[in-house]
Amino acid sequence: MAELIYPRSPREVIDGWIYLPRFIDKIRLHLAGKLHADYQGNFAHRGFDSKWLAAAGLKAEDFIAVVQGTVTDGQVFDWVRVNVRTTPAEKGAFQQALLGHGTEPGPEGDALRERLKQRKESAGLAHRVDIRTFVDFIDADEKRL
Repeated sequence: MAELIYPRSPREVIDGWIYLPRFIDKIRLHLAGKLHADYQGNFAHRGFDSKWLAAAGLKAEDFIAVVQGTVTDGQVFDWVRVNVRTTPAEKGAFQQALLGHGTEPGPEGDALRERLKQRKESAGLAHRVDIRTFVDFIDADEKRL
């Protein structure tokens, strides 16, 4: 099993794109054969990875190839700036949804809150009332909160 290397926080931003630095880290770890098993189930095709790709209008394989062909985050961002045609409103909606994931009203939100509660319990974080969203949970679970 690969050593557990935490990608950056989902709150990290590159030029207005929340989550992108974390996704870049996960891709680079994957390409190096160092992406821990804990991250592989949601890698690229599920979870926040797939939500970022959908917001950017990209296919996982295409974006992985972009990251593979670069050395720095700046090069990835330059590519995103030229090739991703997302409006500021679409980008803002994605960011609000990501940061609020787990607080949505209605039945879907109820299911997400229950899932978050279960994840907190299994991680030994049930006592943490400050963990209200999945982004909070990720940061706490990865020892940033």
